[in-house]
Amino acid sequence: MIIYNKTINIKNTFYTMTILGKMQILADSAQFDLCDYVNKQRNSEVNLPGIYNASSNGCEIPLFKTLMTNKCKNDCKYCINECKRNFTRMELSPREIAKVFLNYYDSNLVNGLFLSSGVGNTIDQTMENLIETTRILRKEYGYQDYIHLKIIPGASKDSIKRAMSLSDRISMNIEAATKDGLYELSSTKDYNKDILKRIKWINDLSIRDSSLAPSGQTTQLVIGANDETDEEILKRMESLYNKFNLRRTYFSAFTPVQGTELENREAQSTERTAQLYHADALLSEYKFKKNEIVFDENGQLSLSEDPKILAAQEMDIFPVEINSAPYIELIRVPGIGTKSAKKIINIRKKMPFKKLSDLKKIGVVTKRAEPYIKIEGKYQTTFQ
Repeated sequence: MIIYNKTINIKNTFYTMTILGKMQILADSAQFDLCDYVNKQRNSEVNLPGIYNASSNGCEIPLFKTLMTNKCKNDCKYCINECKRNFTRMELSPREIAKVFLNYYDSNLVNGLFLSSGVGNTIDQTMENLIETTRILRKEYGYQDYIHLKIIPGASKDSIKRAMSLSDRISMNIEAATKDGLYELSSTKDYNKDILKRIKWINDLSIRDSSLAPSGQTTQLVIGANDETDEEILKRMESLYNKFNLRRTYFSAFTPVQGTELENREAQSTERTAQLYHADALLSEYKFKKNEIVFDENGQLSLSEDPKILAAQEMDIFPVEINSAPYIELIRVPGIGTKSAKKIINIRKKMPFKKLSDLKKIGVVTKRAEPYIKIEGKYQTTFQ
């Protein structure tokens, strides 16, 4: 079969229409797995299944994203692959996945692999298939670039360790913020035993050996499939960041899927997930406490106001003096990020700041910062 790129013709006798057809279905079945701040599914000029554009430091990075199988014994009520749903089920072997991926990679179509799976016959066998795929790539084909591997809830400690030894990053989806919240969605997963306990194992293993999954672990929640509040969600995230050195969280807005138990539930707005991302960054990057974040009487974030500005309005530390405020206060100023706060501290050691335009030059959003700062003891009321 011939696969066409805008500038490259790729001919590989390994490909058959059957495998490419399977790839399309399995890639579609993985559509709700995220490894990016926002799911940027753009229309690629290459019309091939499985190409997913993640972002890193403002740049889009194409990854090959797929499931090994969409067969699944779990009964997650929101999921396209839910065990009771009637649709086409299929799988690819570890070697088939490895060959398809390497064809994409060698043709400069993707920069890495993001591999997940439904739970086929057993959790152990599913993990073995994921591990075998990465083993083939690393050990037989010498592939040394990026691999992000999903860990199956309930996986054994041994399989988790072997998966980590072959991957750059791993993740396990917690799906919900509470035990009761997950029980609303699935009867086949134990929140504490199958998920939180495994996340702890991952953290313990990485502490003992930093070479295991050196890019760390992440997780993902489905937002709006149950009635959990933003406050409950962020309380869970604060706990995971503090206890298990979680690198980041992905929020997937619930979308009803025909043929599932939640097919008639209202879709969740992306405005809510966007606000959760903003608030989550305050916890993970800015080291805010959950109780510094402002929620309404129903435990929800505002859909229209910046969570950082709302938090600042409730703090009694402002205005802060730019030329003397410690880092922890500077990063609480709206319009000042972690990078610009570090720049402020480094620059003021040599020369004090005199006016707003000095801050603007180093990336401070001065329009936001202005009400919360002083420069040399003076409020800044106009741009200079």
